[in-house]
Amino acid sequence: MTIEIYAFPPSPRAFLAMALANHLGLDWTLRALDLPKGEHKTAEFAALNPNMRIPTLKEGDYVLWESGAILQYLAGKKPQSGLLPTDETGRLNVTRWQFWDACHWDQACAIYLFENFVKPVIVKGGEPDQAALTRGAELFHRAAKVLDGQLKRNKFVAGDRLTVADFSIGAPLNYAQAARIPLEDYPEITRWYAALRALPAWQKTLAQCGLPTAAAA
Repeated sequence: MTIEIYAFPPSPRAFLAMALANHLGLDWTLRALDLPKGEHKTAEFAALNPNMRIPTLKEGDYVLWESGAILQYLAGKKPQSGLLPTDETGRLNVTRWQFWDACHWDQACAIYLFENFVKPVIVKGGEPDQAALTRGAELFHRAAKVLDGQLKRNKFVAGDRLTVADFSIGAPLNYAQAARIPLEDYPEITRWYAALRALPAWQKTLAQCGLPTAAAA
């Protein structure tokens, strides 16, 4: 049965679900929604996801929303991949970093993405809010120090193997240059993201999303 992923492809949250599905070689179909046109607010989509957010996954009659849960569901399709460990300690370690992403990293990166890219380029909403960027910098540097320290000790976020945590945390960095995310002082994050970007599935998904492929973002 084909997996359907409802997504706005330029979104980092959409990207991570698409990239993992590509990495696993799953049979899936993109159901693209144009957020600027409000296609996520239709009654049809609200019946799938009452939050009217993306990504949303549908497989047969089963519907799942929240990107972290979607990643775990997709990884469960091929447990032999090791992307979601089957032992409790390993699984909780990966889940811990997914929660950290949702509560800390994603929020910080989102400020840079919105103020420096989405607002001026996508929605033509004017100049960045400097007060918001100041707050974003505080949140970002606090989180980036944690992530960079973790990556000094490990090849990937949760250890020496690629996991769904890497897909969660890496996706916003596709816009690092456009959003002016300040990575200069974090060499381990830069090293790690370059490794993610080199994955064939990552490159394939960048192309699907209409984003630059070969060089670093």
